Amino acid sequence: MTNVVALILAGGQGTRLGVLTEKIPKPAVQFGGKYRIIDFTLSNCVNSGIYRVGVLAQYRPHLLNKHIGIGKPWDLDRKGGGVTILQPYSTLTESVWYKGTADAVYQNIEFVDEYNPEYVVVLSGDHIYSMDYSEFVYYHVSKGALATIACMEVPISEAYRFGIMVTDIDYKIVDFQEKPKQPKSNLASLGIYVFNWDFIKQVLIEDAKDETSEHDFGKNVIPKILSTERVYAFPFEGYWQDVGTIMSYWETNLELVRPIPPFNIHDPNWRIYTRSEEMQPAYISPSGEVRNSIISEGCEIYGLVENSIISQGVIIGQNTVVRNSVIMTKVEIGDNVIIEDAIIAENTIIKNGCKIGLGEYAESKYDKKVYNSHITVIGMDSIVEDDCEFGKNVVIGNDKVIPKGTKIESGGYFM
Repeated sequence: MTNVVALILAGGQGTRLGVLTEKIPKPAVQFGGKYRIIDFTLSNCVNSGIYRVGVLAQYRPHLLNKHIGIGKPWDLDRKGGGVTILQPYSTLTESVWYKGTADAVYQNIEFVDEYNPEYVVVLSGDHIYSMDYSEFVYYHVSKGALATIACMEVPISEAYRFGIMVTDIDYKIVDFQEKPKQPKSNLASLGIYVFNWDFIKQVLIEDAKDETSEHDFGKNVIPKILSTERVYAFPFEGYWQDVGTIMSYWETNLELVRPIPPFNIHDPNWRIYTRSEEMQPAYISPSGEVRNSIISEGCEIYGLVENSIISQGVIIGQNTVVRNSVIMTKVEIGDNVIIEDAIIAENTIIKNGCKIGLGEYAESKYDKKVYNSHITVIGMDSIVEDDCEFGKNVVIGNDKVIPKGTKIESGGYFM
């Protein structure tokens, strides 16, 4: 699709993921044993035939830059296209962060203009989903639209969390509500857009001059352009998940180990590409046992793994049990350890005899808005010494050393 440029919004911090996004942006968080969240959007682009991609990064972009590089794993290292990391930059008059989603695109008008496209696809880099953007663009063209917004039906009880579209019988949008308390519909925006480039460029230039605007697509731009009467909803019926909370991230990962998962990462016709370290095949020892789990390359399993996602290079010791958990890359787990209902971030070391995620749920004593489930979370690069015990809904910060024998009751923390 040579007349299309894709812009991926990947600058979000993802504060609702707590310690998982203290050191890296949400799109760079690991997912599914070997991927990072942004891999799904990048893979959608190349699977859809879109090879001109800009990634709009802002918060702690270093790991994201290293991961994407020149885009070789996604076949994006090509002349006349490819992937470009676009970060805020200084001018002679000002130096500012992206003020909002619309401002991020506005600041990169020159980048898009270099390709002189007819259409621009604006995408989020922090969702797990599979979408053929070529079908999305063809739908937009067939409607004679100036703007088209991908939408899906959500439970009416959840509609307050989304931008809500009200459409006529032809899916033309006649009203829009941003996170309404009393929604008029259950058709929710996914934050995925197709625009005629000449049209949206002028809208963004005007919005940039408006000092009252928050320069956000959902809050400002979409309500403004509805008056054109050429804004349509694209009804999406495929798989899409916002993994923006601890609970949704954990649940969406563990959906992958169902007998028939709702999202098939093994589909040979829609591959998910990533940059990952070359490692030896996984090894399951005679004492090791794996049940209903994903085990990635480089792992060594000497204990029991059940209903879990085990990422690359993880070592699980003898007589250790890991259940219902997400274990990220290069985590080392010692002997005689029990881990249940947990997320363990990359490069963490958990030594012998520890018990993590056991007991009864208790409300968080640290941050009730972020840590409000039974999941225990340990941040990256931490060391948990021998014989520590953590209850449910416990949070351990990044780069922490937990002294031997430390006991933290459910809802507690070590930050």
